[in-house]
Parts: sequence; structure tokens; C-alpha cells
Amino acid sequence: MALATGAHVSFSRVSKRYAGAAHGVLALEDVSFDVRRGEVFGIIGRSGAGKSTLLRTINALELPSSGAVKVNGTDVGALGEDALVALRRRIGMIFQHFNLLSAKTVRENVALPLRVAGVPPQRIGERVDALLALVGLADKADVYPARLSGGQKQRVGIARALVHEPEILLCDEATSALDPETTQSILALLREVSAAMGLTVVLITHDMAVIREICDRVLVLDQGRAVELGEVWRVFGKPQAEATRALLRPLLHGLPADLCAQLVDELGAAPGRAVLSLQFAGAERAQGVSLQELALLGPEATLIHGGLDRIRGHAQGELLVSLPAHEVPRVRGLFKDGDGADLIKVIGYVPASA
Repeated sequence: MALATGAHVSFSRVSKRYAGAAHGVLALEDVSFDVRRGEVFGIIGRSGAGKSTLLRTINALELPSSGAVKVNGTDVGALGEDALVALRRRIGMIFQHFNLLSAKTVRENVALPLRVAGVPPQRIGERVDALLALVGLADKADVYPARLSGGQKQRVGIARALVHEPEILLCDEATSALDPETTQSILALLREVSAAMGLTVVLITHDMAVIREICDRVLVLDQGRAVELGEVWRVFGKPQAEATRALLRPLLHGLPADLCAQLVDELGAAPGRAVLSLQFAGAERAQGVSLQELALLGPEATLIHGGLDRIRGHAQGELLVSLPAHEVPRVRGLFKDGDGADLIKVIGYVPASA
């Protein structure tokens, strides 16, 4: 999806300190970045990194201790009560635990914000029916939440967040209570809704798989500070911050334990095989890795582990190969080293007797 130019949400040197013992608790420190209009923007970090606090400053559920958050160029912290109510109607929000009223049907849950706003009943009915069709729950309109699956409950939450036809959608760990298959369907729905309605989506998560699946760009928070910002494929392909690398580790094709147990640092004069890591960041070979190029590793090379993912049109990942140790000097020149390019490195050796 092509993104419109210009910032929709801007954070300028935002800090947040909560009152507490001594000097209080610093949740955010000097955070500055922009969210572009129409993009799906992810904010990720470990528990306690400040993600929820940062998200809630967009609709002024939290106010910064210093700095400013602007939506369409307007400082949300300077808005009066009436203007703030109007802003919040333009900003939908989806929660981790659905927040549905158990005594009301699906239709009534989705309609509630419109009833509170005094919208005429006929318009409410038309709007609710359209949204339930959009999220695939037209046949569940008169069902109560207790009879819904977790994914269906979150679809109700998405429909409810869209009743005021918002321009921004905030997602607070919207998939963390769901199983992997349901998570995929909810993320696909969010992307479809964003494209169909021209929404700017800002989501927070602790799961890099969610970022990879849906986001255009990502901000990494660590202890309240912004430590990395960029297009998702670039951040995944060549992470700069240690916090980012730690969050990515569960997604990497790590060295299998049985192979790791066989590796030694040096062979000396003994025969054996080298295990090489071929890393592809996605910039040099965006469309994938040529099998013809891999064939240059030689007839005795063996692909033993790893894989490539495709993120926003860029193929990236890591392949582990083994080949005779004496071949290492020859193959080092097959892949360029350099900033943003593919890398090749020896991660160990397997003696011939192993």
C-alpha cells in the first residue's frame, strides 16, 4: 500500500515520569518520531519498556511530563474537554482483553459508543450492520460474548473501535491473548481494514512475529527510550540495537543443539568441514538468493539449516552450510561484505572423525 506523505502523529521529546519514591518512575525519556498517514506502525519492547504509556499519549489517556504529542499538527495535551472528546472519537482503540459487556449482544456492544454519542437509532443500525459484515460477524449480531471464541470477541472489539469512522486505530496488544492461527486472521483483518478505510494504525506488542506480519515501520523501546526506528525489513535484516537483537532471537533459525555439540573453534592440521553462516539482509538480493549463486559454493557444499523470510518485498534470513574446510578461502569472495550487504562468516568446524 502506498503511504501518503506527511506525519499524522508526531512525538517531540516526549518524557513521562510517574510519581513515586525519591525521584519517581521514568516511563518514557525524550522520545521523538513521526507516524506517517496511512501506515501500520509498530511499537515493540519488553514488558515495562513504556509501550502502553506511549500509545496512550496519542489520545491523551496519558499526558507527557514534558514534550508534545500532536495529531494532525494539534497538540493533544493542550485540548479542552470538548475538543478532547472530539479527538477521541477520531481515534479508535482495540484492547488485549476485548472489554466487551457480557450482558449485551454483539450488536449492542458495537452500538454502545454511538448510543452514548446520541446518534439516531436508524443510523446506528445501518452502521453496526455494515461493520459486522466487514469483520465477518453478520451472523453473530444477536449472540452474547460468552458464546464467542477469542478471535470472534476481538472482531467485535475491532468493529466497536470503528463505529465513529476514526482516522487512527490504536491496538494495545490486540493479539496477545489469541492462539497463533487466530492471531494471523486478526492481523490480516487489521491490514484489510486499514487499506479499505485509509486508517493509520499504531500497535504495540512484545512479539516480533506480529511486527513482521503487519507493520510498515517499527520503533523499538528499551527502558523508556527509543533505541531503533526503521522500515520493518531493514530492522529485521540488520538490527542495530541490542534490545532489537534480543527481541528477534526467538524468530531466528538458531544452530541445532546436535550440530553445536560437534563444533570446534579450530581444526589445526586435521581434516574436517567448516560450517558457514550466509546472512541475507534483504537489500542486495531483495528477490531472493539465486540457486546458481549458491551452486558456486561447490559440489561438496551441504545446506544444513536456516531459511529465508519475505518481508515487504525483501527476502532475508540466514542459511547454514557446511563444506570442506580447505574451501573456505575460495568461497569468502562469493558474497560481498559491507554496510547493508550480505555477510558470510565461519561459525565453527566439524572434525572429520565427528
